Amino acid sequence: MYTGLKRQLLKICIVLLTIILLNDIALMSVSGVEYYSEKPSFLPSCRIYEPGFTKCSTNSVQKLIDQLVIGIPEVLQSFGPFDPMRVRDIIFKQDNNEVATIRANLTEVVVKGFSKTKIKESRVSKKDFSWQTKMFLPKMRLDGKYKMNGRILLIPLSGSGNIFIEIENLDILMLTKTRLYEKGGFTFDNVTSVRVHLNMTRVRTHLDNLFNGRSNEVERSTNQFFNDNWRDFYEALRPLIVDTVESILLEVMSKVFNLIPANFFVEDIPTSHQLYGTKATISNVS
Repeated sequence: MYTGLKRQLLKICIVLLTIILLNDIALMSVSGVEYYSEKPSFLPSCRIYEPGFTKCSTNSVQKLIDQLVIGIPEVLQSFGPFDPMRVRDIIFKQDNNEVATIRANLTEVVVKGFSKTKIKESRVSKKDFSWQTKMFLPKMRLDGKYKMNGRILLIPLSGSGNIFIEIENLDILMLTKTRLYEKGGFTFDNVTSVRVHLNMTRVRTHLDNLFNGRSNEVERSTNQFFNDNWRDFYEALRPLIVDTVESILLEVMSKVFNLIPANFFVEDIPTSHQLYGTKATISNVS
């Protein structure tokens, strides 16, 4: 009888240990991985010291964008969907400008259109492994809540409500600076800065509750004026739009390139020691 009881207790312990192990495995699956130790199947690799690298790199970055649209679990977990994309609140201030003097807050910002991104060219510098990427979006639209005071094109503004800004045929020249570092036997890109130059064929916008709702007719005619003079309107809001695009691209790329080793994009990329003369690790990369 005593032996039977011991066997029964042993069975209970085994069951409990199995449940605990299964829970641990499930938690590991949910939490994802720190970084990829095997090259994902969706990503073609290129060799920078071989002919045709730029064409290969352009295709590789396009495949990455396509996969972001489908969803990379580790990126989804920390960043959310790629399109539509939720963006941090934006605080915008522009003083003493001939075109505009504005103080604006944008909240609940959602950006649509990045799923249609086409990579026209992706170049990588052999000197410092910075990038120059040409991208095209047929349409990018920003929706959110705004609160604004100031003037645009000599028109005094004061109001709060819904806003959208829609940009057609958006060409983006993205200049990216990186710093290589080592982690787990791989070389990684630390994305240190992103700068963009934008060109487009049309900007449309609408701001609800301009002038705090004092005149619907003046609100309508002001929105029409901004759309008829969209180049001037864009110039007034250019710092806001540029900062938004730069912030989006910096955040997305920082997460992606902390996840995927640079070796998987550029097979023959040097180590940080080979490039800088000293070995950079995750602990000393800013």
